[in-house]
Amino acid sequence: METARVLVAADKFKGSLTAVQVAERVTAGLRRVVPGVQVETLPVADGGDGTVAAAVAAGFERREARVTGPLGDPVTAAYALRGSTAVVEMAEASGLQHLPDGVFAPLTATTYGSGELLRAALEAGATTIVFGVGGSATTDGGAGMLAALGARFLDADGKPVGPGGGGLAELAEADLSGLDARLKDVDLVLASDVDNPLTGPKGAPEVYGRQKGASEEDIAVLDAALSHYASVLGPETAALPGAGAAGGIGYGALVALGARFRPGIEVMLDVLGFAPALARATLVITGEGSLDEQTLHGKAPAGVAAAAREAGIEVVAVCGRLALSQEALSGAGIARAYALAELEPDPAVSMAQAGPLLERAAESIARDFLS
Repeated sequence: METARVLVAADKFKGSLTAVQVAERVTAGLRRVVPGVQVETLPVADGGDGTVAAAVAAGFERREARVTGPLGDPVTAAYALRGSTAVVEMAEASGLQHLPDGVFAPLTATTYGSGELLRAALEAGATTIVFGVGGSATTDGGAGMLAALGARFLDADGKPVGPGGGGLAELAEADLSGLDARLKDVDLVLASDVDNPLTGPKGAPEVYGRQKGASEEDIAVLDAALSHYASVLGPETAALPGAGAAGGIGYGALVALGARFRPGIEVMLDVLGFAPALARATLVITGEGSLDEQTLHGKAPAGVAAAAREAGIEVVAVCGRLALSQEALSGAGIARAYALAELEPDPAVSMAQAGPLLERAAESIARDFLS
């Protein structure tokens, strides 16, 4: 019988385990049942929070920069660098994780720090930048990011408009002539699992505004302000897939920075070296905290499973909770899913004990697929 070679390519279990910890726990569980099994780990991410950590786990160097947080305070943000390729995660600079508990600023939160983080990557010599967007605290259409890179957004009196999406209602002139000249020579890849347009019923304020603390009134204000902003910079781009990603930072990158949009998981699998790792495997284990309808729309496990199915390699998944039918799993190329909720039905206990429970789930996978 052929020696089993397992590739663990799972995303984080949000709130419980990083992608690296998921890989460690799965490996430990497998080896408890099959001590000699060959396991290769490749933590993955889809462009949202955890993307830099996945790149570092794959051999990129972790770099840090002091940048402006979403509320205007300084924060430390990390990016990843290998050769001339950088992985920049907007959530590191402008993410919800930088907001104090219960504090939101839907109208004024800024992506200025994301622009500073991109500038740090340019200064480090990056000529290819994978810009992972997701988990933002902001809805400013990327105006803050562009301002940090040299753009000017002025009101009717020639003064800079206020920070955040709310300030864009006063926009009279956008001057992009001062944008960092190095951007012209950079391949900037907008990596996201979100293909929403900038505004409208499927736009950034309406679909994602509430999770950033926006009231119904705020959402209407932001939608109108972003529509006005797009009318000044370029309304056609506002309808493109990905323009609404991360509070519209996708729009700013597409309209002014020459970015090209690609599904985040596809980009990250390329960057992380997934194809050669897959070629060495006989079984792939993927997963994330919740396997649900969203998983099927560009999340990491779906991307991993699609690539593995194309290569004819069996895939199983681990998750905290499972909200997909076996039919939906099979359709995505996943033979079977192992949920921690089956081992511990109390969600709070399951999250607190996610590590040991995941090892038990991996033991089951080893018995079912490896022994």
